[in-house]
Amino acid sequence: MSKPDSTAAASSGDREQTAANRTARLVVPGMGSDHCAGLVSTSLKRLDGVADVGTNIANHRVTVRFDPARTDTSSLRAAVERAGYEVAALDEAKPASAADEGAVEDRYLAQASKRLWIAAVPTSVIMLIMAPHMFWQPIPFYLAIVAVLAFPVVFLYGGFATHRSAWLSLTNRTANMDVLISMGSLPPYLIGLVGFFYPMTSFIEMAATIMTFHMLGRYLETRAKGRASQAIKRLITMGAKTATVLRDEAEIEVPVAKLQTGDIMVVRPGAKVPTDGEIVEGASHLDESIATGESVPVEKGPGDPVIGATINKEGMLKIRATKIGADTFLSQVIRLVEEAQGSKVPIQEFADRLTARFVPAVILISLGSLAMWLFFSESLRPILFWGAAFLPWVNPELSPLMVGILSAVAVLVIACPCALGLATPTAIMVGSGLGAERGVLIRSGEAIQTLKDIRAVVLDKTGTITRGQPALTDVVAADGFVEDEVLSAAGSVEAGSEHPLGQAMVTGARDRGIDVPKVEGFTAHVARGVEGRVGGRHVRVGNRRYLGEAGIDIAALETQLAELETTGKSAVLVAIGDRAAGIVAVADTVKEDSAAAISTLLQMGIHVVMITGDNERTARYVARQVGIEEVMAAVLPEGKVDAIRALQEKYGDKVAMVGDGINDAPALKQANVGIAIGAGADVAIEAADVTLVGGELTKVVEAIRLSKATFRKIVENLFWAWFYNVAAIPIAALGLLHPMIGVVAMTASSLSVIGNSLLLKRAKLGLDK
Repeated sequence: MSKPDSTAAASSGDREQTAANRTARLVVPGMGSDHCAGLVSTSLKRLDGVADVGTNIANHRVTVRFDPARTDTSSLRAAVERAGYEVAALDEAKPASAADEGAVEDRYLAQASKRLWIAAVPTSVIMLIMAPHMFWQPIPFYLAIVAVLAFPVVFLYGGFATHRSAWLSLTNRTANMDVLISMGSLPPYLIGLVGFFYPMTSFIEMAATIMTFHMLGRYLETRAKGRASQAIKRLITMGAKTATVLRDEAEIEVPVAKLQTGDIMVVRPGAKVPTDGEIVEGASHLDESIATGESVPVEKGPGDPVIGATINKEGMLKIRATKIGADTFLSQVIRLVEEAQGSKVPIQEFADRLTARFVPAVILISLGSLAMWLFFSESLRPILFWGAAFLPWVNPELSPLMVGILSAVAVLVIACPCALGLATPTAIMVGSGLGAERGVLIRSGEAIQTLKDIRAVVLDKTGTITRGQPALTDVVAADGFVEDEVLSAAGSVEAGSEHPLGQAMVTGARDRGIDVPKVEGFTAHVARGVEGRVGGRHVRVGNRRYLGEAGIDIAALETQLAELETTGKSAVLVAIGDRAAGIVAVADTVKEDSAAAISTLLQMGIHVVMITGDNERTARYVARQVGIEEVMAAVLPEGKVDAIRALQEKYGDKVAMVGDGINDAPALKQANVGIAIGAGADVAIEAADVTLVGGELTKVVEAIRLSKATFRKIVENLFWAWFYNVAAIPIAALGLLHPMIGVVAMTASSLSVIGNSLLLKRAKLGLDK
């Protein structure tokens, strides 16, 4: 059974900008949990013309794809506000900029800070006068002073947004976290006003304290989430701001946003490459650590592709811009990371179902606690005497009504499912950011959960295990000739050929410092060989048949030729004049890290299978080099899907496929987790769940270890969040938990979930683990 196509299809659909649909991005600061996101999504989907809604509570983003002929952005804003949330920013979808992201985060943090101070100052004054009033000297007009100080905290700037959200949530026939906070602060304040007419304990202080701690929790969560989302911010700031381009043979500096495809950019030593392109002049080493996570600079020359935001270490380069804006590598990385951070893991579906019923259940438990103390107080009072022995806030002498109100409010505030809402997205946010920094881009939450359980990894051979480019491996000289002479002759003739094997010979000769003279009278014979005159001598390069037809005896070289072919190399014969001069062999070489990565996968208990369209002999030779025993050779592109299906039957739908070519795309989709080599075809990358930017197989190991570490954090977060609620609600219902202690514990629970997720940054993912 293959993975469902819906996730990939949806993701692809979200990225499309068709003539009929446009995309808008909204920043919704109050959307802090899956429940909140559900309210926002439901309200937006009720609009005519909205095709799709994606929510990302980790960074408070909502992406809406809509038909502009049937709705507009003002309607989108109104729909979010009807759900009980304000919209801090709304823009047509475009590549994010550091300034945009920073402005939104700063504005939201400043807003949260302002609300906290407006609530904290009056509440602090209340706390300062409450202690003397209760324990030493009654303060005249104390109740009136407290009511006035608490009013702006509970009802105005501090609490208004919370109560408004709660009300709109209820009018949408659902209940969010703000409903619990409103029920925990409004009734105590209103009940406290009864003290003006009837002597009773004041609860106004508790109402102000609950709202203040709620504001504190929101502020601290905002700061913590900002830390967790630093990966995207760092990616955004890595890009160059300006570019030096050649216009009318003069160098001018332009903003990167003004670059056009085909522009020739001048990149001097130490400068960042402004956008993706191809070197047309110059050579240098480039620091590509932003893309691959590897710190060793890569040598680049004319014709080589370069990635925007990488750093030119030495010589001046002239680079033709090939991709700009949203099409660049950096923009695609940011998009993939945002997709991952906004996605859900399957385990979250179960948590979501529970959470959807959680808030109504808490309200019922709260009301039940009040009723229980009103009607069965005498039977329950021994619990208070027991608790008072070691809990200083428990007062067993309170009236049944007072105990009932305290327990009911405590249940409401202790049960706020903030921690549950943060458990999964914060872990995914940190994990996907960590992966992006190491060149491992995980597109979906489903892949994070599935990858950890993979039992078999299927590796395409060409371009995955091997480099995908033929390279010179052997030169054999016949009697009377030397190797350099043979290679020089072969390279000279092949310089006139466009065949990849011929070009590998030319490159190999030049790398060895061997002169490659100009060929004269070049002629190519399809499927047989090439010939020409080099230095006045007739040179032929080709297969047995070609040299045999020319009457050249190759018997002395037959043994070496067969040996080279047995090892999977492409060997050609070289004749100079009318004599066989030697053999030149070319092969697709194995990547340096392939054997180590495969060895580690096997040590992890994962079966490794190589699949290739090459013949059995070549496939087995490469497999032996890297330690693979299970080989599927001579598999046509359409047969790869069937091969993956067979392996899924064998390994119980726990198969990952790693590939790089267009012909790998169907197999990547069929596999339970598709992993694309970043240097490969775009269609393969689009079909995959995970992209390895640099193309090293060691990144497969890192991806699996990252999946295990991230999922472990998700489980830990969900466990502690649920354990906290399940354990605390009964304690609160029995009157043993003061509401103000509960609201502090609620805030601490949310922060502990965020802190636990941040510990992911310490995870060791490499082969040296």
